[in-house]
Amino acid sequence: MAFIKVVDEIGRYVLNVCNRFGSFIIFFAICAKTLFTTRLKIGKTFAQMQTIGVDSLSIVVLTGTFGGAVIAFQTYIGFKRFGGHEFMGPIVALSLSRELAPVLTGLMVTGRAGSAIAAEIGTMRITEQIDALRTLCINTWQYLVVPRIVASTLMLPFLTLFAFVFGTLGGYAIAVYVLGLNGHQYLNGIARHLQLQDVIKGLFKSSVFGLILAWVGAYKGYNTKGGARGVGRATTQSVVVASIMILIANYFLTAFLF
Repeated sequence: MAFIKVVDEIGRYVLNVCNRFGSFIIFFAICAKTLFTTRLKIGKTFAQMQTIGVDSLSIVVLTGTFGGAVIAFQTYIGFKRFGGHEFMGPIVALSLSRELAPVLTGLMVTGRAGSAIAAEIGTMRITEQIDALRTLCINTWQYLVVPRIVASTLMLPFLTLFAFVFGTLGGYAIAVYVLGLNGHQYLNGIARHLQLQDVIKGLFKSSVFGLILAWVGAYKGYNTKGGARGVGRATTQSVVVASIMILIANYFLTAFLF
């Protein structure tokens, strides 16, 4: 009997996971269908680009700057043993363009904007505002979900570009003004070894991360249950799930693109 009970519990767990995963995929399919079969709400999309993108600029710049500074320090410590200081600039730029700028930007915007998407839509769900919109024959997917996903997908590459530029400048400041290295050598190394496709592929990755964080945030908010506590739970889950998905997606995108 104990064995049957264990198998029963495992079966319930697997069915529950499959149900949630299927619901998650169907949610995205409805969003994609709405995007390509209805008219995009341009005004709402621009408003979300302001909220998700422009309002996140300061934390992204700070994160990129100090991320680049830390890489410069670590690179110096490692290369000091082998006399490879001339490679500091390219290492900092390549690390930022390919990995750190897209991933750090995705995680930071998930914490700030992804959670806000879940909280906002979740609050509308528990206060029955979404039901009220349906009563007025308003397409809630077109009105609430699609503008957020489109705005996030479009804005993440721009934010990542800022993180990359300020991270490179942060690395330059540490290399030249703290470690006393040659600034000309730092910049020339970047010009010689960094290719445009490194930056473009990094921006593509960040666009996928933007899609993920908005998709998860909107899904969690749209399916919120349980009042104010449910909104808090949905917000927390949106950050955790989106962050994990970004890190997993980063591995596969890196393996595919580079």
